Amino acid sequence: MSTKAERLLRQYEEDAALRYSPHTIRGYLQHVGSFLEWLAARGVELSSVRTSDLVAHQTELLQARRKDEKPYSVGHQQKSVSALKSFFRFLVKRSFLLQDPAGGLEMPRGETRLPRVILTKDEAGRLLDAVTGKSPRELRDRAILETLYGTGIRVGELVALTPQDVDTEERTLRVVLGKGRKGRAVPLTATAARAIAAYLASGRSKLLRHPSTPWLFVSDWGMQPRDSTLNAMIKAYAQAAGIKKRVSCHTLRHSIATHLLRGRADIRHIQVLLGHRSLQSTERYTRVEIADLREVVARAHPRGR
Repeated sequence: MSTKAERLLRQYEEDAALRYSPHTIRGYLQHVGSFLEWLAARGVELSSVRTSDLVAHQTELLQARRKDEKPYSVGHQQKSVSALKSFFRFLVKRSFLLQDPAGGLEMPRGETRLPRVILTKDEAGRLLDAVTGKSPRELRDRAILETLYGTGIRVGELVALTPQDVDTEERTLRVVLGKGRKGRAVPLTATAARAIAAYLASGRSKLLRHPSTPWLFVSDWGMQPRDSTLNAMIKAYAQAAGIKKRVSCHTLRHSIATHLLRGRADIRHIQVLLGHRSLQSTERYTRVEIADLREVVARAHPRGR
């Protein structure tokens, strides 16, 4: 990668920080960096990139294999296209390019996958109740679990929260760094509000290493927690609760969406709660309902088998 390309990538990172979440920026930088290295290996200057180059890169990615010899997922390919579209829009905006060669790129399409793991209401309750202690760490963990299940926010949105984003008396939570940098306000359940209030009163200050740390939830080292650390924490509590399913932060998001739908919540209300830009993203949970119904018919209908 040339020095000029590296400089543009750093400028793009600064520009992206105004529009995307840190999690999205990390992913975009990886995809754009890989593309710039791909260009350098072929001796193609960034200023002379054509749509055909981007299509060739997309085709190679489609044919590429991971270390385990499996192809990259459609989601991985879609993120690559999204990252390159974003990067080239930036280059045009900064007048480095006169035309956008990525403007006509088509997004790879695949079937909308159903959530792989969904907890039952009983399992969700057992998971939340697995945190029984009152230590600062356990107060934090209980507040995290209650917040994820109570609001359905993404893990990237959770780790970006500050104490100022939460009002435990009014029972509201303000998501500022949502996907696409669009903020939204979501209601807190009573149990989530109580758990956060207890954590703020007796837990957070004891976990902090630096008083100026802005994050609501902090790690054992007083820093912003990592997604992997939170997933490992939830996995440990799920095992303690006797839950055999493979549980992660996203599992709670899928579960609450499904539970709300089964409770006859309006799908558009669920869309707003989850922060989905498109109703199509939320509608996949209706397919979960159909999948459940299909299983019932197969099991109970006289001609179901």
